[in-house]
Formats: sequence, C-alpha cells, structure tokens
Amino acid sequence: MKYLSLLSLAALTALSAGAYAGDGAKLFAEKTCTACHGKEGNKPLMPDYPKIAGQNKAYIEKQMADIKSGKRANGNSAAMQGVMVLVSDADIKDLADYVSKLKP
Repeated sequence: MKYLSLLSLAALTALSAGAYAGDGAKLFAEKTCTACHGKEGNKPLMPDYPKIAGQNKAYIEKQMADIKSGKRANGNSAAMQGVMVLVSDADIKDLADYVSKLKP
C-alpha cells in the first residue's frame, strides 16, 4: 500500500509539473517574442528582423543558445541578448519546437 501511495504521488507530481512545461505558445507570448517577430512569427516589427515561423527546430535552438551565450553577437542579436536572460535552456527547446511548427 505504501508503494502504491508513493507511486501515485510521483505520478501526480509529474502530471502537475507537465501541465506547465513545454507550452511554447505561452512562452512565445510571455518572453516577448511577439514584440519583434509578430504574433505568429512571420510579421517582424522591423524589416531586418527575421521571420522565424517554420524555421528548422535545430537551427532555432542553436541560434537562441548562441545568442544567449554571447557566441553570436552580430546583426540584431544584440537586441535579443537582453531577452535571452529570461529564457532557460528548456524554454529554448520548447520555443524552437513551437516556432518550427508555425506557418511561414
């Protein structure tokens, strides 16, 4: 009985944590991505900002990680560096997954 209770508690904990994890759409709005890239990632604020909707997931992850670490510091990446302090590595994966599925 004690084993079953621990198992149930572990399952409930995982479910409640999972309810908040992996929501790329929510992160896209909360982390202010929409301000520069548009609500659907395809209408940037400035003409030289990238349209990111439908980009390759691995490419998006790499660019965001490189901007966050400072490895990429060219072009408009300086504008993103201020935002990237708000984004965790898990957020990067969730955002990349979400953006890669948006319609260009």
